[in-house]
Amino acid sequence: MGRGKIVIRRIDNSTSRQVTFSKRRNGLLKKAKELSILCDAEVGLIIFSSTGRLYEFSSTNMKAVIDRYGKAKEEQIGTNNATSELMLWQREAASLRQQLHNLQESHKQLMGEELSGLGVRDLQSLESHLEMSLRSIRMRKDHILKSEIEELHRKGSLIHQENMELGRTVDVMSQQKVELHRKLQASEPRGVADASSSTPYSFSITTQYADVPANLEQRQSQQKEGDRRKELMAPELGLQLH
Repeated sequence: MGRGKIVIRRIDNSTSRQVTFSKRRNGLLKKAKELSILCDAEVGLIIFSSTGRLYEFSSTNMKAVIDRYGKAKEEQIGTNNATSELMLWQREAASLRQQLHNLQESHKQLMGEELSGLGVRDLQSLESHLEMSLRSIRMRKDHILKSEIEELHRKGSLIHQENMELGRTVDVMSQQKVELHRKLQASEPRGVADASSSTPYSFSITTQYADVPANLEQRQSQQKEGDRRKELMAPELGLQLH
């Protein structure tokens, strides 16, 4: 007759629980020793009883086994982290590839290509999207043109003001020129003023004798008289005569 299965749960009776602990502890230690011998494995076993008592078994040295366990655990964690990070980047790359594919399809559809697979609703949505894009483009273009026109108006106004200022300057210079010409005429002797009325900034005295023949002495005396008049007039007018 076979042995019945024992339900795996906490034993309520403390005596029975202690007996079972001793039997199974010894069996576990025996199995650990047999495993290390038969399979040439490095085994470390640590048991704490309910009362806090320590039981242990080590095929070599318990501290060496614990150190080896710690290093192996760290390597395992590092490998798991690297694997997790690799999987994360793979998922990210796959998502980016899908986004790129969707953008390429959308771009082709906006350019009027590959529309055979779209239905009426998709085409209407694409049409609305294009109309909104065109409105935005026109608004931006109108804004730029308006700004350029305002800038041209501003520059035109500045140029007009500069022209008006230059015109006023020219008028002032013309008035000064007329005034200077009047002063020159007022300061000259009457005969010289009549002769120089057509040339306000230079003087030339020309004597013509239509009926009386001229001789050399008369011309020399007239030339000297003209030179003396120029020398007398030059300091008063402040002009360099040539």
